[in-house]
Amino acid sequence: MKISLEKESFADRHIGPGKEQIKEMLQQIGADSLEALIDETVPKSIRLKHSLNLPAPQSEEEYLEQLKRCAKMNDQFRSFIGMGYYDTITPNVILRNVIENPGWYTSYTPYQAEISQGRLEALINFQTMISDLTGMEIANASLLDEGTAAAEALSMFMELRKGSKRKANTFFVSEGCHPQTIAVVAGRAEPLGIEVRVGNHRSLDLSDDSLFGVLLQYPDTDGRIYDYHDFIGEAGQEDVLVAVAADLMSLTLLKPPGEMGADAVVGSAQRFGVPMGFGGPHAGFFATREAYKRRVPGRIIGVTNDQEGNPAYRMALQTREQHIRREKATSNICTAQVLLAVVSGFYGVWHGPKGLRRIAERIHGLAKLTVTGLAKLGYNLPGEPFFDTVSVATDSKLMEKVRQQALEQNVNLRYQKGKIGISFDEAKSFEDVGRILKIFAEAAGKQAPESGLEPEQLELDWPDSLIRRSSYMEHPVFSSFRSEHEMLRYLKRLENRDLDLTHSMISLGSCTMKLNATAEMIPLTWPEFSKLHPFVPQDQAEGYSRLFAELEEWLAEITGYSAVSLQPNSGAQGELTGLMMIRAFHRQNRQPERTVCLVPSSAHGTNPASAVMAGMDVVVVPCDDHGNIDLEQLERLAEEHRDRLAALMVTYPSTHGVFEEQIQDICALIHQKGGLVYLDGANMNAQVGLTSPAAIGADVCHLNLHKTFCIPHGGGGPGMGPVAVNEKLKPFLPTHPVIRTGGEHGISPVSAAPWGSASILSISHAYIRMLGTPGLEKATKIAILNANYLKERLKPHYPILYTGRNGRSAHEFILDLRSFRQQAGIEATDVAKRLMDYGFHAPTMSFPVPGTLMVEPTESESREELDRFCDAMIRIREEIREIEEGVADREMNLLNQAPHTIRTISSDQWNRPYKRERAAFPLPELRFNKFWPTVSRVDDAYGDRNLFCSCVPVEEWQEAERGVPGV
Repeated sequence: MKISLEKESFADRHIGPGKEQIKEMLQQIGADSLEALIDETVPKSIRLKHSLNLPAPQSEEEYLEQLKRCAKMNDQFRSFIGMGYYDTITPNVILRNVIENPGWYTSYTPYQAEISQGRLEALINFQTMISDLTGMEIANASLLDEGTAAAEALSMFMELRKGSKRKANTFFVSEGCHPQTIAVVAGRAEPLGIEVRVGNHRSLDLSDDSLFGVLLQYPDTDGRIYDYHDFIGEAGQEDVLVAVAADLMSLTLLKPPGEMGADAVVGSAQRFGVPMGFGGPHAGFFATREAYKRRVPGRIIGVTNDQEGNPAYRMALQTREQHIRREKATSNICTAQVLLAVVSGFYGVWHGPKGLRRIAERIHGLAKLTVTGLAKLGYNLPGEPFFDTVSVATDSKLMEKVRQQALEQNVNLRYQKGKIGISFDEAKSFEDVGRILKIFAEAAGKQAPESGLEPEQLELDWPDSLIRRSSYMEHPVFSSFRSEHEMLRYLKRLENRDLDLTHSMISLGSCTMKLNATAEMIPLTWPEFSKLHPFVPQDQAEGYSRLFAELEEWLAEITGYSAVSLQPNSGAQGELTGLMMIRAFHRQNRQPERTVCLVPSSAHGTNPASAVMAGMDVVVVPCDDHGNIDLEQLERLAEEHRDRLAALMVTYPSTHGVFEEQIQDICALIHQKGGLVYLDGANMNAQVGLTSPAAIGADVCHLNLHKTFCIPHGGGGPGMGPVAVNEKLKPFLPTHPVIRTGGEHGISPVSAAPWGSASILSISHAYIRMLGTPGLEKATKIAILNANYLKERLKPHYPILYTGRNGRSAHEFILDLRSFRQQAGIEATDVAKRLMDYGFHAPTMSFPVPGTLMVEPTESESREELDRFCDAMIRIREEIREIEEGVADREMNLLNQAPHTIRTISSDQWNRPYKRERAAFPLPELRFNKFWPTVSRVDDAYGDRNLFCSCVPVEEWQEAERGVPGV
């Protein structure tokens, strides 16, 4: 008997079906082989002529050993750089039970509220904390980072301006804002025709008729604290809106901007327990007035009732989402930063208002001691109040001496023209004060002071107008979990209210909820990656540089393109980036009139929203009866707009789950008319190794790393949306004002950090490196096999809306439920809610076609799990048939009363015309493995009519914590 020395491959564990299962599934769908299935599905004209040139696959152990060596190439200096990024201490109970817990990071955006109550409560904690600290009336559930949050304030103010008689077009940004924020805001404003003026706010003429909005920083980037009360008051009198980018920790001590009259407060919650991670991911925040609630970007969590009258959480005002409003949307925020908002919210719960204030006082105290010592050394210091950051005026010669001394002490400071910045944070100590003073003393040729630095004599000596007198975070949730045991139980209680990938498959079409392998996740909390400031000298980040270079090279190979930017920190940001580059390309070629973007009616909702944000005019291209782009209409529209045509946005395979045969002809037509082709890479998991955007004929694409390349969805974020481009667009890759990135004609930055959410890029790096070319190709093929297997099993029970020429689907397909409305009074929503009783999250509902379900199983689901889902869907079809035949009641039945909670099932009263057993245990296996929805069907309309977006009233919350079901 031969002995094998081969190791088990990572692909064998990532890909769900084994060899025998694949063989049986192929037989069931009538395909001779996996290759035959692919030949029947993917047009031969776009198939790659060669295999991908990627490194050979590695085992998990080999990869982690190699990545650890790479991580050690990063230097871990003490960071005093600041600029919106600070070291923080993540409570271990949150680190282990949230950040490192798949029960939290594998869940999906909470569109299905009944099985997302834990995450929704965690987010409403975050919203409450933000509202309280900023002094504003309403906050959203996170944005991508501070820079993009500030840009969203500009967009909101611009929309509010439309109702004003004043036709102003200038947005003023204080020079005291962080440079990355200024650059992102300027980049967002330019295609909208808004002039951004940067300067000193104290010399601004607020009566200027061209002015509609202002952005201030509090404290500013150099650490100075200004009292903006009079400035904001005068702005209000002149009908000028004011946004304040605020440091969240400082607001435990400082008078909040809301009390000064600000119209919006934005910023980052990073220093609330989220590691710097070389720039991300972090939760941006956005708070504003109640009057502007329908203009707030992103998502808002609200409180409503379920059908039994119990309080429940849900995503409020969902009609604002760009999926619905499309080209009328004012924001393309799709991926938020939910997981990071959850972490920051829990950080607030863990410390409470007293603990947060204690941390803030300690930070300020360390900075104040440093200022005292520097003054004794004769350094020139500012006279304004400060919180955690001070700027020391100096000449270039002394600055260089300080720099050399700091590097010898493994310390990073901020160096600007004529000044050195020093920022303190939660992780710094009294010893760090001594280290800083020693550096500055030796640079000046003096002895560091040994006396006069007594911490016990510190006092808060700000002007009274700057000191916070109002209370905050008074809800019991922020004071009830002081012991770790109680906090642990609270985290677990919330986790148990959510359905995620640890329970069952989540077959969301276009969202690709695949396995997030443990080996891919392990490096996230390595300090060599997690503790790095994004603006350290590049020779201190050689490990990250190597990781970026390899990932960019591999993504370029996979897409067939020349270059990649890793900066966009969501898929929607990737779309905006690609379109901005196309816009810059036409302008560079002296064709600024090219502003028309053709968008198929089947496109993702973010596509038209992104085009509008890029300053383009959207023209919708209809689809034919088979779900493909209508070629006649496309030719007509392309010819009609040929002199102004900028781009076509196309999703491939289409959102209808089909590889359109004419895609190369479509691309050639657009190029012939002078336009470029943008390929939405959301469905890239059906391309990898078989075809590529370049082979198809597109010029640029974005890649959803949180879909195809295994970054977890995290309940709606983090995500990453890198863009890949051909040689034509390579010079226009996005730049950054602090760290050099991008091309020679690069567009303005689209994210605050140079490489976006850098710390999660190791996940996609691991996925590609451990699968290698053969694994990636097989993953794509099995994704297509799994989809066709589900389609064939469900086809006798549900109409399939679209298929390819040979009757095959791509990686996803659409079930048509529209006939059930007439025949049984059943909507897609009812099927979605009933699936919860079977332990499944619904597929994508009513997109891209109303009244349908779009199903995508992914390659990581086994045949057993696919069959479980099919069994559930087939049984639900039988339940619908009972209504159609009059056996079940049309007004009250298993579907329109779903989901059924344990409270409902165990109630003493049961007045429904069906048995409890059928409601709770529709399949025998559910008696032994049952996920119970926490609340009954939520009342969306009531929640929108009675918008309440902070923690539930104290009495209801206390009932919930005593374990009353349904709350």
